[in-house]
Amino acid sequence: MSISTAFAEDSRLERLDTGDDGRQWEAVGRLDIGGRGFCTGALIAPDLVLTAAHCLFDKYSKTRIDHTKIEFLAGWRNGRASAYRWVKRAVTHPEFEYTSDAGEVRVRNDVALLELQRPINNTRIVPFQTDRRPRKGQEIGVVSYARDRSEAPSLQEVCNVKARQFGVLVMSCDVNYGASGAPVFSFENDEPRIVSVVSAMAEVDGQKVSLGTLLQQPLEDLRAALDAGQGVFQDEAPKMFSNSIRRDTGAKFAKP
Repeated sequence: MSISTAFAEDSRLERLDTGDDGRQWEAVGRLDIGGRGFCTGALIAPDLVLTAAHCLFDKYSKTRIDHTKIEFLAGWRNGRASAYRWVKRAVTHPEFEYTSDAGEVRVRNDVALLELQRPINNTRIVPFQTDRRPRKGQEIGVVSYARDRSEAPSLQEVCNVKARQFGVLVMSCDVNYGASGAPVFSFENDEPRIVSVVSAMAEVDGQKVSLGTLLQQPLEDLRAALDAGQGVFQDEAPKMFSNSIRRDTGAKFAKP
């Protein structure tokens, strides 16, 4: 897979340190994973947070984490959040397997929906709408927390969809460890709408890229699973884990 096609120049990461900077992005928050690290998530309803499925798994035991020990810190900035909520239930894409090869099969299904213990009803924290998958060449943006910038969100307002392959978005967006689950936005009609979530970092043709999941149909499936009463935590039996690299796309994968 080649990604050498020319695209609009990416913007630099902009740290959203002040309330004015982050006003539009208060519904993006840090997910603290029971003292084991953090991911990024975003509200798509007052009580629903969208993130990456692999954030719900322990990287050593490869089993599901008790999601009731995960806390969503909406608008987390310099030691303070606009709202704090614990997670009540969580569902992952039915075809996601943490133990599968770190390739496009896992990436395209790497999405989860978290139900909070209580809705966040705050006029400053407005959940985002979602939208269809962006086309190749479309300008997108990402708001994320990550290693070395965990205390405030950062916005990359302009990056690009370099390719769409096997349901995976290949993007030029700048991500790092901790950005897993970060919302990928389209800005058509001047309204940010979530079109994917960050799943992994990769290298294609010697270039660093980020990878995003499918969203539209999986999100409908996840909502239906919650409506059906699923998402209560149950321990899983340990499974063997393969860390092999997919060879069919030429991409080397790493979960951010």
